Amino acid sequence: MDSYNRHRYWYEQKECDQSPIISSRVRVARNLAKYPFSAMLDKNMAAIMIGEMTSQFMDDYTLIEPGKVDKLARIAMLERHEISPDLLKFGVEHPSALLKCNKSGASIMLGEEDHIRIQAIAAGNDLDLAYAAADAIDERLGQSLDMAYHKDFGYLTSCPTNTGTGLRASFMMHIPMTEKSGGLPNIIRSLSKLGLTVRGIYGEGSKPCGSIYQISNQVTLGKSETEILSEMKTIGAQLSENEQTLLKSAFTKNPIDMEDIIYRAKGLLGSARKITQNEAMESLSAIRVGLMSGILKKNLYIMPIYGIMINIQPANVQEIAGGHLNERDIGIYRAKYLREIFG
Repeated sequence: MDSYNRHRYWYEQKECDQSPIISSRVRVARNLAKYPFSAMLDKNMAAIMIGEMTSQFMDDYTLIEPGKVDKLARIAMLERHEISPDLLKFGVEHPSALLKCNKSGASIMLGEEDHIRIQAIAAGNDLDLAYAAADAIDERLGQSLDMAYHKDFGYLTSCPTNTGTGLRASFMMHIPMTEKSGGLPNIIRSLSKLGLTVRGIYGEGSKPCGSIYQISNQVTLGKSETEILSEMKTIGAQLSENEQTLLKSAFTKNPIDMEDIIYRAKGLLGSARKITQNEAMESLSAIRVGLMSGILKKNLYIMPIYGIMINIQPANVQEIAGGHLNERDIGIYRAKYLREIFG
């Protein structure tokens, strides 16, 4: 697990810029047998449940209680994929907690849609690493806690689509050529027939930004963990190959046009005095195309492009700036941050 701990965050690792697959994530849903599901827990029972959980993990985990940090910090955590939109929303009104493993970088969300959501993210194309980190936590939980489990259906969850293994595997992918080719709707339909789903940058209900999509399995019942991971690896490889083929074709047909897009984006990022989130994301997407095509040297910048994308999100810009900013000042400070990298 040493590769999990090389940097503060997974998105600072160079593997994020090695292929169309930015990251691999494994999320496991579990519920404790002796408590009602989260939607039926009153605040007192939820606090007792969370206290029981956190007491077992305080030795090598960092505890964060979303309800006790300000709104800006919570949104910044969401932008960094540390917490889910559900925990951001539900966790303020009800007791909740985030346990971050100091050794592996994996985390446990408590008091979300399910009692327990284990999450592990690995940089680049490495579902096995993410699964190993999540599975280690799941094994530890299973040794000391009685989980809600049915002999025929498997692990019981609040949402029926998670019942079974409770495992969701996903890739965060940068696929601008696939998007621009017009073939993405057909791919989404085909993946849906296979029991997979395509979502935006922050999962269910979010929109894609900078040509970044999250692809994950939608069904866990009737499939083993090994089958789910194998299917996801196959799909990830196919989508990556398709993206790389389209990218090569675009540079073969229109090399000057493609280079112009990349260098114009680099020029904007290196000189703009004020820039919106969407402008920055589209330009950073073009820079990543430059890295994938070899036009720009890999590992050229202070961190992978997706790490820069996270840092220019509104709440993270404000955290970097050291205070609450209005929308105009966010755009100004975002541009200043980007000039320091690309100028």
